[in-house]
Amino acid sequence: MLVTRYLANDLFAGKTVFVTGGSSGINLGVTKNFAALGAKVAICGRTQEKLDIAAAELRALGATVCPVVADVRDFAALEAAFARSRAELGPMDVLVCGAAGNFLVPAEKLSPNGFKTIIDIDLIGSFNASRLAFEQLKRTRGSILFITAPMAHMAHAYQAHVGPAKAGVEMLMKNLALEWGPHGIRSNSIIPGFVEDTEGLRRISAEESSSRFVQNVPLRRMGTVDEIGQAAAFLASPLADYITGTSLWVDGGQALAGSAFFNDNGATFLAQAPDRGRSPP
Repeated sequence: MLVTRYLANDLFAGKTVFVTGGSSGINLGVTKNFAALGAKVAICGRTQEKLDIAAAELRALGATVCPVVADVRDFAALEAAFARSRAELGPMDVLVCGAAGNFLVPAEKLSPNGFKTIIDIDLIGSFNASRLAFEQLKRTRGSILFITAPMAHMAHAYQAHVGPAKAGVEMLMKNLALEWGPHGIRSNSIIPGFVEDTEGLRRISAEESSSRFVQNVPLRRMGTVDEIGQAAAFLASPLADYITGTSLWVDGGQALAGSAFFNDNGATFLAQAPDRGRSPP
């Protein structure tokens, strides 16, 4: 992995990293980068089978892994997951809040439950994880990383549920940086742009749109899950010991072009299959 060519393989040796939603996509990529740098890793998600597959991939990198089923919306279940991680791997040094949900839907068709579902997963889930991790992170003088989205900072069509949820996570990140800094806990966020081969991208765009997406990124390519993982490794490392309360954009300059292409693509995506625009009842 590229990260091991530039950072020491034992950078996180003896450290424990817990990643919510860590069984797939960007979050699994983040976990792999920490594992490659020597961390013990814990991942949680809602499906044991997916967790087991991810755990096998992480063990192939030489990591000690604690995969545990927990829904971030369930405070008690997450508390039990954190307790198991601590018992098996030791106190947490890094928490990555990555569990998230998304779908495209016009605001006038968004159900109250659909709106609440995303708020519960993204915002409430991030609060639950942070709150439960506090004592462990206080002991290790650790750090929290939130995986957010451009919708937190600019309006995107068909994302009236995601924007408020991610904006809330961004402000939670800043509040925790302010309040928990005196305990030695740092709090930052990563804002990915278009990341190839992820479920998140498939949920908001048709495969044939990929080339047009790339033309709207100044660097003329999509990001990779490893590039998000590399940013996470940096922010959690001693190289970033004086960085807190910061949002790091890892998007190839995508945000500089605004959300117009996303909005047009979303309209086309929904027109091709109207059922995509239905939110949970």
